[in-house]
Amino acid sequence: MVSRYTSVLLMMSSLFAADVCAQDSRPVKEPLAPSICQLLPAQLTMNEVDAQTLAAPDTQRLQQAINQCPSGKALRLVRHSDKNYFLTGALQMKAGVSLVIDAGVVLAGSRLPADYDKGEKSCGTVDQKGRGCRPLISVTQSQNAGLFGDGVIDGQGGKKILGGAETWWEIARRAQREDLHQNVPRMLEITQSREIALHRIWLKNSANFHVTLNQVNGFTAWGIHIDTPATARNTDGIDPISSRNITITKSYIRTGDDNVAIKAGNQGPTENITISDNHFYSGHGMSIGSETNGNIRHVLVEKLSIDGATSGLRIKSDVSRGGLVQDVTYRDICIQNSKAPLDFDTHYGKRASGDLIPEYRDIHLERVQVLTPGKLIFHGYDATRPLRMSANDLIVPEQSMIVRENALWSSAVVQSMLDQNFAWQPLQSATKNTACAYAFTVYPSSSPTDKRPQLNEAQAAHFSYDEVLGYAGLPGKEQRDVWDPLSSPVVHAQQITPDYIVNASEPADAKLRFQRLQDAINQIVTDDLAHRLPASRRITVLVEPGVYDGLVYIPETSVPISVIGRDAATTRIRANLDAAITGTQYQERFGAQFAQAPAAIADMFNSIRIRPIIGTFGTAVLWVKSQAFQMRDITIENSYNKNGAPAPQACEGADCPGNGVYGKSLMVHHQALAMMTDGVDKAQFEQVRLLGLQDTLYMRAGKSGQTARHFFYHSYIEGDVDYIFGDATAYFLETEIRSLGPRTSSYVAAPSTNLNSRYGFVFNRCRFTHDQSSNAMAGKFYLVRQWFHNQRCTPYGKVPIDGYRCEAGTTDQFVSPSGTITRQTIETVGKMIVLNSVIGAHIHPLTPWSDWNKNGTLPYRPAQFNSDDFWRNLSASTISPTAFGYQAAPAPMQFLGEFNNQYE
Repeated sequence: MVSRYTSVLLMMSSLFAADVCAQDSRPVKEPLAPSICQLLPAQLTMNEVDAQTLAAPDTQRLQQAINQCPSGKALRLVRHSDKNYFLTGALQMKAGVSLVIDAGVVLAGSRLPADYDKGEKSCGTVDQKGRGCRPLISVTQSQNAGLFGDGVIDGQGGKKILGGAETWWEIARRAQREDLHQNVPRMLEITQSREIALHRIWLKNSANFHVTLNQVNGFTAWGIHIDTPATARNTDGIDPISSRNITITKSYIRTGDDNVAIKAGNQGPTENITISDNHFYSGHGMSIGSETNGNIRHVLVEKLSIDGATSGLRIKSDVSRGGLVQDVTYRDICIQNSKAPLDFDTHYGKRASGDLIPEYRDIHLERVQVLTPGKLIFHGYDATRPLRMSANDLIVPEQSMIVRENALWSSAVVQSMLDQNFAWQPLQSATKNTACAYAFTVYPSSSPTDKRPQLNEAQAAHFSYDEVLGYAGLPGKEQRDVWDPLSSPVVHAQQITPDYIVNASEPADAKLRFQRLQDAINQIVTDDLAHRLPASRRITVLVEPGVYDGLVYIPETSVPISVIGRDAATTRIRANLDAAITGTQYQERFGAQFAQAPAAIADMFNSIRIRPIIGTFGTAVLWVKSQAFQMRDITIENSYNKNGAPAPQACEGADCPGNGVYGKSLMVHHQALAMMTDGVDKAQFEQVRLLGLQDTLYMRAGKSGQTARHFFYHSYIEGDVDYIFGDATAYFLETEIRSLGPRTSSYVAAPSTNLNSRYGFVFNRCRFTHDQSSNAMAGKFYLVRQWFHNQRCTPYGKVPIDGYRCEAGTTDQFVSPSGTITRQTIETVGKMIVLNSVIGAHIHPLTPWSDWNKNGTLPYRPAQFNSDDFWRNLSASTISPTAFGYQAAPAPMQFLGEFNNQYE
């Protein structure tokens, strides 16, 4: 129907312009869930919830867990095997306690009215009073708390109540027909509270209002989804009432009443509101009112798309509940398929009576576009209290019906155009719809992926110590090969008669006694080649306490080697090198150390020396190739960027560590390995300390991906980004894993396990800690991101490059705009399981398993929790699985998961 558009373009006039301070006065950041006090497993399936006949079975269990949770912590609801539903009546959140609902978990509201009744047995009926039901969730006089997670709260408003013939919504409709009030439960009611957050949660099918705020100071809704049918009466999305400092952002709301309704009643004003970067669908629009008698001021609504709401931008009130609405700015708004795209009405209740006169002042429209015709209502109260508005780049279709009474605009041009039968001037086609071309988006579907998958006991048993370490072979072809390192622990210094001794403070004889560990290794290799070593037993090297500066390279040997210290705290092997130094610099620093080395060791050194830049895999302080290697009571440290040690250049940019334990002049981060094991199977480490910042520990599988098993026991590993990585199999038992530094994000592990390999990294009875540096970003750290090995282009997601393609190929390469990726890279999935461990508050509480980089970038790949994710992601990518030779999905297997962990 729209053939031409019309426009009002004007400058703001000083006549009606006020000092604009419309917005939340707080510095608002993305909310972060508190650390977890308890995991509560689900006990019901969807079918069991649908079959409800009695009171909700989870109410008491949930309430007890909430009451027992300390203030400042969060109760987390998790899946248990095939159980992913909780069924509850009214819950009262303890002050300061939050709720985290995992993705794939549903908290369903009871259909039994008695589960919400306030004591008058009126819940589930209609009467003259209404409000006879308690909310599903009440938050009262709380602070610094909220609801978090990717799970769902389902009010079940469209299902018949128990003991009745109507749904909650049908009760509301009957109340409307009979001019009575319904007694149905709201979903979430927040009262007299401070700094409450909703983050990413899904709210659906509320029986009444989804979220109401009463006398709240500080509220953030970030990335939430509200989803209830357009026919469901009185199901407002979010209603701030007599509240201040409110932000609703990056959210999606479709419902049966106001998408958002800002109100102010007898309890005081509502002020300092920001509604930004949202998408509204069915509903009654972005509303202010109808209660405005407490006065509403300082409201900013920006970057909003409204598609299908009955009203678009709306201010509504009347003499029964009117007040002053002042300083409201609408900026960068796109509206389509709305009956009344602009609806500013001071006579909302046609039968209203009273003396509370509504008055709207300083209402600003900036870059507001209405794409489809509808009714435009500008209805001030009277000539002495007109609707006072200004517009800058207001665009509406010329077929729009304009209803105007007592409306004053801050421009004589607009006033004249309105007075002359609204004959608005045609808009130039060059500006038509430009800003709104990409504003609208389809309502997102709920993700079925559980972002924190919890293993059941049967699944966890597959990751026991003896199971993980009991297989070896090529990926997908592993055979049982029992290895039990706990039954033959690494001996301590008091138990051995060493074959070689390293002591920096005593003279060396160059045969059995040495001042550097590398010299002892050189001699072992020489003696091995000369057949002077006993073939029937392990060779032991005792390293006496001291700090040993230099590198240690251990090649393949015919006999296993054990390197034993007396005390890891006082026995340290240390070097300072990073991935950015040149081969020439490397030669200058360490060449003398390897000048007399045997050929096998010289070859290791020369393979790095000849590189223009040594790269990550040239930085290891300890590089081991010898099979069945053992180490005990020793510290290996790459001191690059540690303790104020200088690095090649000064730090710039957001990721610089800043001040703290690392000194005042912290430097650019490069990869810097403490230890690299290279195809070593049955490597055993007890009471060792591995110190570094980035890429501390790298464990490489054997040739063609052959299993390389590692066991760490009673040890300590520290770093800040991807500091435990590789494609080997590693079991960490009773070991501390410490994240360092104040980066804005950090990842403990970056496994690159092959799809078909049985196991990757397993942590059991470990502690994930943080150094508590002053600038630490609590909750911004992650347990893992799965290394997207050798990637050059990504088939996952869209990359903003014209003509971009990423296809199956025999090499990993990219020459813009196209590239290829290999099956080997696609199958580098990364596997990590955490069992019976303590996870610190620095780890992100909702998604500890991160994607590999951001969607829309060349290195991007979404997190893959299991083989179903692998197949689903590949099938949805730009490459057909058949292009890699897949005929069917891989066998079921878990890549990432947790079991029985605790949270600080």
